[in-house]
Amino acid sequence: MKKNILTILGICSSTLLIAENKETEEKKTNIIFILADDMGYGDLSCYGNKYIHTPNIDSLAATGTRFTQCYAGSAISSPSRCSLMTGKNTGNTTIRDNFCEAGGVEGLKNGNTIRRMNILPTDTTIATVLRAAGYRTCLVNKWHLDGFNPEATPLNRGFDEFYGWLISTPNSNDPYYYPYYRFNNNKLENISENADGKRTKHNTEISTEDAINFIHRNTKNPFFLYLAYDAPHEPYIINETLPYDNKNWAADTKRYAALISQMDAGIGRLVKELDRLGLRENTLIIFASDNGAAVMAPLAELGCNASLRGRKGLLYEGGIRVPFIVNQPGKIPVQTLNNQIYFPDILPTLATLANGKIPQKLNGINILPLFYGKKVDTDHRLLYWEFPGKERAARKGDWKIVTVKPNKPLELYNIKEDITESTNLADKYPQIVSELEKEMDAIRKPSPNWPLPTDK
Repeated sequence: MKKNILTILGICSSTLLIAENKETEEKKTNIIFILADDMGYGDLSCYGNKYIHTPNIDSLAATGTRFTQCYAGSAISSPSRCSLMTGKNTGNTTIRDNFCEAGGVEGLKNGNTIRRMNILPTDTTIATVLRAAGYRTCLVNKWHLDGFNPEATPLNRGFDEFYGWLISTPNSNDPYYYPYYRFNNNKLENISENADGKRTKHNTEISTEDAINFIHRNTKNPFFLYLAYDAPHEPYIINETLPYDNKNWAADTKRYAALISQMDAGIGRLVKELDRLGLRENTLIIFASDNGAAVMAPLAELGCNASLRGRKGLLYEGGIRVPFIVNQPGKIPVQTLNNQIYFPDILPTLATLANGKIPQKLNGINILPLFYGKKVDTDHRLLYWEFPGKERAARKGDWKIVTVKPNKPLELYNIKEDITESTNLADKYPQIVSELEKEMDAIRKPSPNWPLPTDK
């Protein structure tokens, strides 16, 4: 009998051990992707800024991986976010500019009639892939992929939960930064603190709380949180500029810096809550900006785009090169990487992390090994951007070709030696321009929403 009892105990112990190992193996990494809005490459202390206080984001960089050559999907919001969500460059995405030339849905902006294209049900998003892989998915705040189509919400494109605002519902972010209306999933609700025009609760604070509440509800589930702040997009509206009140700056400069610092404080709250809940070590955090700083930003005063040429809306480096920080304690090494990466890489990378199915015909590649200190060849492929009929750009190795004016010749720069894009080498190396232009033409597909005379 004693022998039988020991045998039974042994079987039970083995069963428990197998179950425990299986649970450990199946425990998926939580993912938080934080996106700033119109924040320049040089706006963070960890990227060289000497004026704006960002201790929490800087801490993520100091204890994780910081990329110096990350490129956004575009130089403006909608196409950049579409590229991020779908793993495709703007020569292949559904949305290639904020406004479209044909199709889409007609609506008003500042009293003018325009057309916007929206992301389609046939577009596979990061949220679609991760939800299929067993993740609870949530978007907080800015979507900007619905255009004027109320059926193209995050809830219809792979997200289980959504708290924020939509283009197709103009009053859902009105007034800007201190909204009275805000979506709670598919229901438009009121922020009572901001009733009657009161500016009591800032959008950044609301978004941080929405994100933390989502995490609280999903401590037992693997989750993907896409936290897309408005900061520091214009207009620069914030009540408190205390950290910068003694600076001899213009009022908007103080507000711009304060918006970034407030976002940084929100990220600090989020990380602290992950620690308190015991989720920090199993959560991958990524921080980036959707494009460079805007023309209204204090570009020279605060060095928003560092030494880079251009800004939001231009395909020079200042419009598309963005900060990119990856952090996970005990997993992501402390390192600074110069690999050329861009937003289309994010979908295949997160799909790989989640053991999800990677869609076909993507322009991005899996860069997950880079996060963990391994090598990936990212610099011998063509990175591509376009505003159809307006601007084009491509980067391959040290070379970049770009034009920011319609029907103007392509300029050529050696980015490794000329990061400021000051010396146009197109006349000196016409063969390189010709070869890269052929690759540019080959990598893109025509779009019915932005028809070009050259498209067949």
